[in-house]
Amino acid sequence: MEQRNAYRILGDSCCDDTAEPGALDFLTRVPLTIELGGESFVDDGTLDCCGMLLERMRVCPEAPHSACPSPERFAALCGEGEGDVYIVTLSSKLSGTYNSAVLGAQMARDGGCRNNIHVFDSESAAAGEIAVCLKVQELAEQGLPFAQVVERTEAFIRKLTTLFVLETLDVFRKNGRLNHLQALAVGALKIKLVMGGERGQIVMRGKALTTPRAITKMIELVRQACEALDATQRTLVITHINCRARAEDIRERLLAACPFGRWMICEGGGISTMYGNDGGIILAF
Repeated sequence: MEQRNAYRILGDSCCDDTAEPGALDFLTRVPLTIELGGESFVDDGTLDCCGMLLERMRVCPEAPHSACPSPERFAALCGEGEGDVYIVTLSSKLSGTYNSAVLGAQMARDGGCRNNIHVFDSESAAAGEIAVCLKVQELAEQGLPFAQVVERTEAFIRKLTTLFVLETLDVFRKNGRLNHLQALAVGALKIKLVMGGERGQIVMRGKALTTPRAITKMIELVRQACEALDATQRTLVITHINCRARAEDIRERLLAACPFGRWMICEGGGISTMYGNDGGIILAF
């Protein structure tokens, strides 16, 4: 193994946390801000997501919105200390955070920062972002040169699978991220959709009459995907929004069907809660 270069991994606050002690201590989170009902809440890890935020979302007739960190914030973090800097952001199709991070990286370089810096558009969110961060860490810990870490992570992102089942898609509907037929299905017809990511865009992967049936469809999609890859070399990441027992049940069912080499369950932070809402499940591998 080559000598490992010093490195840091920055992620926005849609990189959710886990109850596994120390598992994500390598990650520095840069918080977004949630704007809801005329108030602003910084998604800095102290936000009461399962209580206050979910209740405010329930009673507020307007959809919440997020504001990305400033380029200056990213620039300052890039310039702290020495070593390679890898930044992982929300899909650029969902948030302006990627563009802000790219501007911040350039500001750092213009200001004299000599660290290698690369910004990854995860083309995902929540569990998907964590999967990307774990891949960067794995490659960097192998002592690979900066350029190889970047190249292999970008290749991983292109093959990343993200799926989610939510109890409600109200935020997506209010924000116009569902087309007319999808909005009709989840609104008037109360159909549960299995959604996924496709190059950063949200697409429908299946539908069912109930959440349990939608979850079963999602698990089957994962099983089918695992037929075309070596699951032992993949990490299954599950983000849940206030439904740990549901996440654990899905984990057990997936591990019985697919031999993932590693798994991680994450608790949804503010941004994941904003989109996923109570009972939501997002998984990636």
